[in-house]
Order: sequence, then C-alpha cells, then structure tokens
Amino acid sequence: MDLDRLAVVMPAYNEAEGLPGFLEELERTLSPLARHLDLVVVDDRSTDATAAVLHDLSGRLPALTVIEAEANRGHGPTALAAYRAGLELGPDLVVHVDGDGQFHGIDVARAVRATVSTGADVVHGVRRGREDPWFRRVLTGIVGIVVGFAAGRRVPDVNTPLRVYRPAALAELLEFVPDDALVPHVHFSLAEARRGFRVRYLEVASLPRRGSNPNGTMWGVDRPPILPPARLRRFARHAAAELWRVSLRPGADG
Repeated sequence: MDLDRLAVVMPAYNEAEGLPGFLEELERTLSPLARHLDLVVVDDRSTDATAAVLHDLSGRLPALTVIEAEANRGHGPTALAAYRAGLELGPDLVVHVDGDGQFHGIDVARAVRATVSTGADVVHGVRRGREDPWFRRVLTGIVGIVVGFAAGRRVPDVNTPLRVYRPAALAELLEFVPDDALVPHVHFSLAEARRGFRVRYLEVASLPRRGSNPNGTMWGVDRPPILPPARLRRFARHAAAELWRVSLRPGADG
C-alpha cells in the first residue's frame, strides 16, 4: 500500500482504562499500512487518569501525540479539533475513531484499505452488533430517516465515528461545520451526499466500550438506564436545533 503518512485522530474523555490497549492495537495494525503513522489524541479535560495514562503511553508509542483541550467542550468540538490537528500533519488519509475503543484494529485497517482500493473520498464503518439501549436505537433511527430524506438517499449508520477521509474532502467539510458543533458527523454525512462525494460503506463489528464501565461518563449515569438520562434529553434537543440551523434549513451551506 503506497501511503506515506496516515493520521489517526481521536477525541477522548475519561477513557483511562481502555486507551492503552486500543492505541497499542491501532499502532500494531496500522503501522504496516504507511511509512509514517500518527496517533493524535485530544483529551477533553478528562476527570479521571486519562491525562496521566496518555503521558505514560507517549513515552512508549513514538507515533502518539497528545493534545489537552483548554476546556471541556464535549465530543463534537473535540472531534473537530482532532480532525484539524490531523490535517495539519499533511497525511494521505485521516482516520477518525472515538477513544472508547469500540472497534477492532483490524476493521480500522480494512477501512483504510477500502479507501485506497476504491478511490473513495470517505469510507464509513457501518456498525453491526450494537448493544445500545432502546432509546439510543430510536434516536439513531429518527436521525437516519431525517438525513436520508434530506440527502435523497439512505445513509447507513449516519453518525458512525469510524471514518477514513481524504484530506481535500475533509477540509471541505470542516469549512462549513462550526467549531462547537454537537453532531459534526451527522452534518458530514448529509453534506457528503449533497456534494456528490464518493462514499463507501464497510460493515464492521461494534464492540462494548473498553474499560470497566460500559456506559462511560458522558450521560451522567453509572448503570444502564431504562429511560433516556436527562443529560441525553437535553443533548438531543440542542442537537436537533443545531441540525436544522446548520444543515437542514432552506439555504443551509451543508
């Protein structure tokens, strides 16, 4: 595979337990694909030991670059900051994955190979086997229907965090999405369809979040909730308003 530089970008928040194994797996599976591999992690001001773990890992993984956010901004803005940091390295391809490590390294490598072999502008990893609560599945389904209608075609797994972009395509998408966007990947998926990007979809396995807490700390709960947590309900309202303002209203740039 004729790649000079491959950049993997990753937002992370309170992932101290799972990050070491995930980053080491990515380094092992992706290093053979390019002459230079960069692993760029943006820590969204984690409140656990993530910063210390990343500092320790940086001494063992030469490919790793750690960026600490100036303030906690949430997943969307942190993902966008990671994308921009990756682009600055001048890579041939930019890979995005979340710090919760819900993918196999071999599937990430498959997505990279698919981007090269198909000539795609972007490859989406379409998750299979997700074990989300019912309300997450309902929310994802509704968003998928809305985006599919606006795009004029079905977009599988509209918010998947596993994506491989060619730099020119990614730079075009970053121009219109605000830095504080809550759901940048939903905006990206819609814009890719509207702008005629060459998009390919690759089925990949969805793993449980790495670490002892399968729910993470994003929604302020420690155990699997029966009903949508209050923080998730607020997020959904704000995200819906943002999606209309940025991508769905008549005349929107996306």
